[in-house]
Order: sequence, then structure tokens, then C-alpha cells
Amino acid sequence: MCDTYRVQETGNIRVFLLDDHEVVRRGVHDLLSGEDDIEVVGEAGTAAEALVRIPATSPDVAVLDVRLPDGSGVEVCREIRSADEHIKCLMLTSYADDEALFDAIMAGASGYVLKAIRGNELLSAVRDVAAGKSLLDPVATARVLERLRAGQEDKGDDRLANLTEQERKILDLIGEGLTNRAIGERLHLAEKTIKNYVSGLLSKLGMERRSQAAAFVARVQAEKPGSSPSGV
Repeated sequence: MCDTYRVQETGNIRVFLLDDHEVVRRGVHDLLSGEDDIEVVGEAGTAAEALVRIPATSPDVAVLDVRLPDGSGVEVCREIRSADEHIKCLMLTSYADDEALFDAIMAGASGYVLKAIRGNELLSAVRDVAAGKSLLDPVATARVLERLRAGQEDKGDDRLANLTEQERKILDLIGEGLTNRAIGERLHLAEKTIKNYVSGLLSKLGMERRSQAAAFVARVQAEKPGSSPSGV
């Protein structure tokens, strides 16, 4: 309800565009600007620019290119969503990358579409995301999750014994898809503290990415229905 009210309050859907290709950016800008209910409030060609300009423009939807010269649109999504969960993120990419898709899901993206999408489909995607709908394909998501689970099968679950009780709680919440900020609010801890906990538990689990930890949680829960890694 809050998201819908925010859009109605401005009279249209405020959109921010992030893409390192100017021609692509101009094309999407012209497409969106031609609609009476959509307003492009800002643009960026790098992740660094986006992280400064998105908070300043307060869009309803951020359309983010996944691959950027100085980073990833997925990381931009994670940072923006951690700071303001009202901003919806729609990932726009040329590549059907399963790992990037799962990372986008874990970062809190509402949608993941290819640049081959038709103009009217992109317009619908922006409107749906602004309305709070998810455009993530459950079949593709399940496929990605299964692949990531399979990659962890030979490592065993005894690694959980190395985690503290607090780390296990945080691991569970990562599995639920919560951002560091949301986990901090749940556990009444500072976001920076949670970030340090996450780095520590990933190191203990022999992992580098949050998506790996999320897949690990999902596998443990699948093997032990009704339970979580922390046993609650």
C-alpha cells in the first residue's frame, strides 16, 4: 500500500536509468518518456554515479544494467535496497546469466529482463514493478537454486558447527533474502555489525557470495523439512 501511495502522490512513476551504453540509455529514456504516467528522473553510466544519483532523485523504479565498467547493477541494487526498500529494481541485461539472476534475487530485485524485450513489454514491466509485483520467473529461479545447491553437496553440513549462534541466526535470515539493513533491524544490531558477521560466516563456510549461503540454507532446509540451520 505504501508503494502504491508513493507513486500516486507524485502523479506518475519516477524511473532512474543505469546503463553504460549511451545509445541504449537514450532509447529506453525516449520509450519511457513517451508515456503519460512515467517520468525519467535521472540517468547514470556507471555504478558509482548511480549510487550517488539514485538516492538524490528518489525514483520509484531503478532500471539497472547488470554488467557495468566499474561494477555490477546487482551490487547497486543491493546497496540501494539496503538504504531504501521503497525503491524497486528492475534488472535489464543482454545476457541470460543464471548466477546473475540468483544474485539479483538475493539483492532484492523485483524483476530481471533481457534487452531483447519488446518496448511494450518493458513498459509493462516498469509498471508492474512499480505496483509491487515480482517479474522473476519461478521456473528459472528454481533452476538456479538447484544448480547452486548441487555445487555445495560435496562439502557437507558439518561447517555449521563452526558458526556461533548469532552467525547461524544471520545465516537463516540471509536464506530468507533479507538485506544487511533488514537483518540489523530484526536483530537490533547496526548494519555495519551485520556486514562484519556476514563476512565472517561466509569465510567459515568457505564461500565468497551471499547467494552461495542462501542456496546452502535452502538445501539444508530441504533435507530437514521444518527446520533451519540454527535448529529453530
